[in-house]
Amino acid sequence: MEKKYKILVVDDEARMRKLIGDFLISNNFDVEEAADGEEALKVFYSTKGVSLIILDVMMPKLNGYEVLKTIREDSKVPVVMLTAKGEENDQIKGFVSGADDYVQKPFSPKVLIARINAILRRNDNDVKLVEVGGIKIDKTAHQVFVDDEPVDFSFKEFELIDYLIENKGIALTREKILNAVWNFDYFGDARTVDTHIKKVRAKLGKKGEYIKTLWGFGYKFEYDEDKKISKKKK
Repeated sequence: MEKKYKILVVDDEARMRKLIGDFLISNNFDVEEAADGEEALKVFYSTKGVSLIILDVMMPKLNGYEVLKTIREDSKVPVVMLTAKGEENDQIKGFVSGADDYVQKPFSPKVLIARINAILRRNDNDVKLVEVGGIKIDKTAHQVFVDDEPVDFSFKEFELIDYLIENKGIALTREKILNAVWNFDYFGDARTVDTHIKKVRAKLGKKGEYIKTLWGFGYKFEYDEDKKISKKKK
């Protein structure tokens, strides 16, 4: 049986919600709706199984960027920003905030569906569970376990440890980490990485030693399974 995805459509225009919703339903999606930013957060956190959010930027109460910022504190659910603006800076702001795609009004419903399907396919193909050296990362639940005990990580802390482990054994500059974890070119202070590394190490406890500091360069996640096995045999 084909998997049926649930899409949350957030737009303050009822006509736009109906247009998108009807097209999604005709393409075998389940649809939830919200008419403003505050309602969007209520619906998202009270509804199980939301696979993707179509999020308008200009809305009352809370705009799309504010909604996205709140959601990204504890969820990696794909978000497609929907706006009448076509300015490059607006698109950059959306991507920096954690958006997965950006669609400008007016748009072709068929193109929107194609982009949604591409994001969902990519999301489904991602490795969902990674485990190394007693650290387990559940990407679906956005949860980290240390020796099978759950540990609370903020969104950026989670993204950071996930990125370091994905690049296990590779020396990474602070700038490369910033660009990867913060989703776009980051114009702030590279010491942001140092601050987050310190927090991640503390939460990992003894396993924080796997994150090696490369002085004057950056960081590397280093765990050699073969060495651990040979030590046990001695």
